[in-house]
Amino acid sequence: MLFSGMHPSTRYTRSGDLNIAYQVVGDGPIDIVYVPGWVSNLDYAWELPRLVHVFERLSAFARLILFDKRGTGLSDRNVGFPTLEQRMQDVQAVMDAAGSRRWS
Repeated sequence: MLFSGMHPSTRYTRSGDLNIAYQVVGDGPIDIVYVPGWVSNLDYAWELPRLVHVFERLSAFARLILFDKRGTGLSDRNVGFPTLEQRMQDVQAVMDAAGSRRWS
């Protein structure tokens, strides 16, 4: 297991007035932006062997960008239910902070 017992450092970027938590794993010619489902927590994700396996596989050939959506995990909480536009602004803020140029 590549990430056994450890996980990447968490960084934060601003999206409007909010802090959005993200991590970058791997080094490859393209970036994969992993958009979590309903809720997420970057710290807890690394405790789930199946999810870690997915992260390992993706980061083997690409730079994997993970983030906690607004209102969940390590990102700012108590923000209400975001609009689709706000969610996309958050994704763009994370991509910009990570220096993403070519992504999927």
